[in-house]
Amino acid sequence: MNHKEISAGGVVYRYNGDQLQIQLIKDRYGKMSFAKGKQEPGESVEETALREIVEETGIVGVIMQPIDIIAYQYQHPTYGTVDKEVHYYLVKSEGGELRPQVEEIRDVEWYAPLEAWEKQQTAGYDNNDFILQKALHLLGIEA
Repeated sequence: MNHKEISAGGVVYRYNGDQLQIQLIKDRYGKMSFAKGKQEPGESVEETALREIVEETGIVGVIMQPIDIIAYQYQHPTYGTVDKEVHYYLVKSEGGELRPQVEEIRDVEWYAPLEAWEKQQTAGYDNNDFILQKALHLLGIEA
């Protein structure tokens, strides 16, 4: 029986006037990514996603819909093979104060959709490509 680990996060967006903007974080490795983290006992996956977004970026969001789940395995020194699932949601920013949680991430910014896509392509993780592409599609933008 493999150990199972669930994380959740989101592609956060907002409208600045009539301009759609997408939130990207720069993680501790200098890669562009989305706010996410591990599920805590008693939390729903949705609650995990929203809590992690607040903790890492300062932004209070509301879940609009699921985007997708990335599933992979990795080797843990104690547990051996871990089945990891990362649940991503499309999250609309409702407010809060944009500030990176410096213990966890280096930076967080808002980007125009195609600029966010370009950053993801050049400095993101490959398995996040389709997450951002799907999020943009749900927002009516083809990358």
